[in-house]
Amino acid sequence: MQDTADVIGRRDRLPDGLSDQIAEAERASASGTRLHLRIAIDYSSRDAIANAATYWLGDRTPSRLAFGRLLAGRGCDTCADVDLLIRSGGEKRLSDFLLWESAYAELCFVDTLWPDFDAADLSAAIADFHRRERRFGGLDGVKQLTAAE
Repeated sequence: MQDTADVIGRRDRLPDGLSDQIAEAERASASGTRLHLRIAIDYSSRDAIANAATYWLGDRTPSRLAFGRLLAGRGCDTCADVDLLIRSGGEKRLSDFLLWESAYAELCFVDTLWPDFDAADLSAAIADFHRRERRFGGLDGVKQLTAAE
């Protein structure tokens, strides 16, 4: 398998057996390199940030990369930032979802409910993503002001 999948969030509140099935799917896809799919179930970005801060060593020089690794949790040393965040169900908010990791994500809001979200919906979201100009906080074509200006 060329794709990697992992599930973030609280597994302790899932129905019996589901957590084991998720862990098996993660093990089966662990060596993937082409796509990294992160699925959030009962996830709270605020909890993730608070947990990472709890593990942060006060004498360590702050680093976005190191803190991001703590946020990703569970030994995810290579977890990249989110490129495309798809919010289904007609909602137009992030709702405490991957706040740190989505800092420069392209956002796609669709009315389709998650259970009905299919391959055509995903293809449309990816096509829209590819039409966008990604600047990661920069302003192309705009003169950057200096401190003296």
